[in-house]
Formats: sequence, C-alpha cells, structure tokens
Amino acid sequence: MKNNRRDFLKTFVASSVALPLISKANFSEKKLGVVLVGLGSYATNNLAPAFANTEFCRLAGIVTGTPAKAEIWKKKYNIPEKNIYNYQNFDEIAKNPDIDVVYVVLPNGMHHEFVLRAAKAGKHVICEKPMAISMKESEEMIAACKAAKVTFSIGYRLHYEPFTNEVMRLAKDKDFGKITFVEASFGFPLRDKKAWRMIPKLSGGGPMMDVGVYAVNAARYATGEEPISVTAQAVKTRPDIYVDGIEETMFWQMKFPSGAISNHTTTYNSGLQRLYVGYENGNLEMSPAFDYGPLKGKTSKGEMKFPIVHHQTLMLDGICGDIINNRPMRTPGEEGLKDMKITAAVFEAVKTGKEVKLS
Repeated sequence: MKNNRRDFLKTFVASSVALPLISKANFSEKKLGVVLVGLGSYATNNLAPAFANTEFCRLAGIVTGTPAKAEIWKKKYNIPEKNIYNYQNFDEIAKNPDIDVVYVVLPNGMHHEFVLRAAKAGKHVICEKPMAISMKESEEMIAACKAAKVTFSIGYRLHYEPFTNEVMRLAKDKDFGKITFVEASFGFPLRDKKAWRMIPKLSGGGPMMDVGVYAVNAARYATGEEPISVTAQAVKTRPDIYVDGIEETMFWQMKFPSGAISNHTTTYNSGLQRLYVGYENGNLEMSPAFDYGPLKGKTSKGEMKFPIVHHQTLMLDGICGDIINNRPMRTPGEEGLKDMKITAAVFEAVKTGKEVKLS
C-alpha cells in the first residue's frame, strides 16, 4: 500500500466536460503561461494533464530540483529549456515573459518562501492548500502579493466543481430550510515516517494540515458562515510512528452564529471522507465528498446528478479567467487565511482543553 495522500486520492477523471461557470465574452486570445513549482505526484498526475483541456492557460514552464524530472517533463510537454528552472535560479523567472502565473505545489512548509519570491518576481500566484504552516506566514503571503499588485489564489479545486457548488447553493437558497448540523471528515492511512507529511517543519502538523483543511473548508461552505468557537481533541495510538509535532487523529467541533454546529475527524489512521449536512427539512450526504472524483451524493430529494468534470481543469480556467477579465478571485488568499485561523484554533483547543472563541 502506498502511504501517500495523492495515491489514496487516485481516481482521476479525464473528462473534458465543463460547467458554464466562466464567461468567455471578454477573453483575449492569449493563454496565460503557468509554471508549476514542484513536480510531485499532484503536479504530475493531476495538474499537468489538466492543461490538455484548459482554454485560458497553458503549461509554460516547470521548477524542480531533480534534473531527471526536468528532462522527462521537457520531452513530454514540449517545454522550452529557457522555461525550466530549479529552486536556486527561480527568481530569474521575473525576466521571462512566457510566465504569467506561478503555481506553488511544494510541501506546506515551503509555500511561504516561494509565494513571496513569485510575488517579488511580479507573477500572479496560485498556492496549494493549506496555504502555509502558520497565520503569520499566511498574512505575509497575502501582503506580499498585494504589495506586488499580483493576484493570489489558493488551490481550492472543489470550489469550481458542481457538487460542491450545489452544497454552497443550498446554504444560500435554503431549499431545505435552516442548516442545523454539519459532519465533515477526511482521513487516509499514512505510516511512512520518511514521508514529508511526517516531518513537522515541512507539513506543519499531520492530517490537520493535510486533508483536515477540506473538512474545515466544507463546514464553512456548507453553512455559509464563519464559526464562532472551536473545541478539539487529539488521539495517538502509535507514538512510535507519529512523532512530536505530527498528530495521528484529531477531532473537533464548531459552533456557528446561526446556531448550527459541526463535528469533524481527520486522521492518518484510516481512510474516510464524508460530508453530511442536516437542515430543518431535509439533509445532504456526500461520499466521496472531497477527492478527485467522481464525487457522489444525495439529498432528501434524491441522487445528486451533476456532470463529472475534471476539477483541476475547471480550477485553472476559473482562476486564469478571473485574472484575464480582472475579476475578484473566487478562492483568494483570504479564503485560505480563514481556514488557517480555524486550524490554529483547533490546535490551541487541543493544547488547552478549552473552548476557543473565534472573533
């Protein structure tokens, strides 16, 4: 068994079906050039293939510390030598007119450095989630992009696909009435102590700083609200595997201004992913709810029937379309910062054993 989240989320939908989420009326003929920073499994298996069906962006370059990978990608995607960088000469990207957008797909602990460097280079920035390993880093990343007058988006691909958009719509339109309860949980088995996710300075803290962010974000978009307080607990059954700074399993609960409550689990102990939303007059259930698809779900009215789409294609086109049309980002840095604030509160609640208020 491969102990890797990207392998666990292996179902890859290579569909070219797209939602009518992007207006094409004002687009220029130019496709924005995107450089991928970090060529791990997510970049290799999901992001790079997504460009085959994007209308508003193209894979223009790569950044890697592995020369062998660079050669493979160069041949496979016909990438010019001048658009291939390593982590040392990355800043030279500022002089490259082929590159419009930098997509940071590195371990969490490296996001801060390369977002700041990309902003300084004058390039628009996309960063994988969680956006950083601390609130301070997150705030500095947002500030750097604002100072450089470049856009900054977080790779919340689910915000661009139809099942999640229906969850958001139900929170807004209240087809089933007021939201009363949310249960959102995501976990997968990881026991490889050599994996970067098991190194505190790179991951920032185990499953909470990995798939836990999906559950945090889901509670927010399922309610359409920001939580007002958090309680949390952590459990380790294998301290020999999950060292200090890396949690094994975390549970947390949140309260919302409307009176809704939520309950969550994230873990490296076992595989699970589900979303349940209870309304006054019905409910919604999704499982799988967060991976690469196909997602599945039902409401009190029956099966959720939406097109099976390629999440990363829609996300890349959505973000780059907003850049071209000078529209507000759908998933800006501030969206990631909200999740970071909650995540920090979860860790504080575990440490103190007390309810943490969120202002």
